[in-house]
Amino acid sequence: MTVQVPMDDASRSYLDRFGELRPRLPGSGLPWLADVRDAGAAAFGETGFPGRKTESWRYTNLASLKKVDFSADADPMPVDQASLPALVYGRESSCRLVFVNGGFRPDLSAIADLPGGATLVSFREALAEWPDLVEQGIQASAPDASDPLAALNAAFMSDGFVLHLKEGVSLEAPVEILAVGTGAAQAPVYHTRNLVIAGRNSRATIVEHHVGLCISSYFSNQVTNFLLEEGALVRHCKVQDESREAFHIAHSTARLGGDAQFDSFAFSLGGALSRNEIHVRLEAPGATCRLNGAYLMKGRQHCDNTTVVDHLSPDTSCRELYKGVLDGEAHGVFQGRITVHPDAQRTDGQQMNRALLLSDKAEMSSKPELEIYADDVKCAHGATAGELDDMALFYLRSRGVPEEAARGLLVEAFLGEVIDGMALAGMRLPLQKNISKWMGDRR
Repeated sequence: MTVQVPMDDASRSYLDRFGELRPRLPGSGLPWLADVRDAGAAAFGETGFPGRKTESWRYTNLASLKKVDFSADADPMPVDQASLPALVYGRESSCRLVFVNGGFRPDLSAIADLPGGATLVSFREALAEWPDLVEQGIQASAPDASDPLAALNAAFMSDGFVLHLKEGVSLEAPVEILAVGTGAAQAPVYHTRNLVIAGRNSRATIVEHHVGLCISSYFSNQVTNFLLEEGALVRHCKVQDESREAFHIAHSTARLGGDAQFDSFAFSLGGALSRNEIHVRLEAPGATCRLNGAYLMKGRQHCDNTTVVDHLSPDTSCRELYKGVLDGEAHGVFQGRITVHPDAQRTDGQQMNRALLLSDKAEMSSKPELEIYADDVKCAHGATAGELDDMALFYLRSRGVPEEAARGLLVEAFLGEVIDGMALAGMRLPLQKNISKWMGDRR
């Protein structure tokens, strides 16, 4: 393997560690996986960590991440059932996988009897028991090699979850994934890889919760691949509430067959720096996706939501709505690109990002894009950023509502549109409680 090592010291350090860890990574005896890992390391070696001159990273500066000397071998602090947070879904889940610093913890997990044709296992176990399935999923949905963080994940991926549904299989209850980040003697880094393969006319809901049980730094670099065959429906709800010193970078890809539906909702309120990037390919007529998100940032937090939707076939549609609230010196980023490829007639694509600034020093960077190469389409995009409505605030205060309570009501109303639009009703109350708590912590 020949790698062009960049001058950046942090990038060189990761490549050096890859050479050391490569023989010990899961699936080291699988030739196809060795090729994937080597290709990931080589791609990362060509660029290193992206800088502000990289167009898709121009608003997100990774300088603070590169300053931390993360360890892939750091031992996490002890975690038991009593220390785990309450279920984000708001009720007991019969199917819950728990990961601590990226490693699967079967002693903390609970996997109920799933219907025939449904398989839910850790990524490490899937490599040992069903390597052909993992190969199929990874080879069919490999992230763009131009994304350095996804390439880094390909080199180091070690654990995560794999959900496989055969044709016609439906999961009635949500699958909950709890990812816990903890401190260690040296700041830990982990690269999780998740894979969801939904067969024809299958159904599943996945609730993913990332939470920090420490106040120190760690780095979660995650890639999730979704493959939806004809008529499949997958709902994915993710809540990111990492430690305030943590770094959370997630790259997701989704490929949709005919009449498949993919609903994604991302709620971000933790982490010093977080980025949710999602690439969706609508590959056959009738494929639809909804990409929604909400974020609450304060202090010097940074949150980046980046979306790319490719309409590759006629009669496909997408809806995107992201709303954020920024306080202090927080910085929000939204980059969204919808591309309508030639012959993708009758495409319907709508995209909107709105931000509410509660401080003069808060900042929002928006870059919505449309690239249209077909003539029979309905596409629109927009972005707004502003302060709380003074008239609405005056109205509430004139009726005896204290100022901070009035501000909280307006913030909840602002985010209510995107939260109420979720198909997963059981998530609304927990998220509304998060909003109320966030507003209370501002005081």
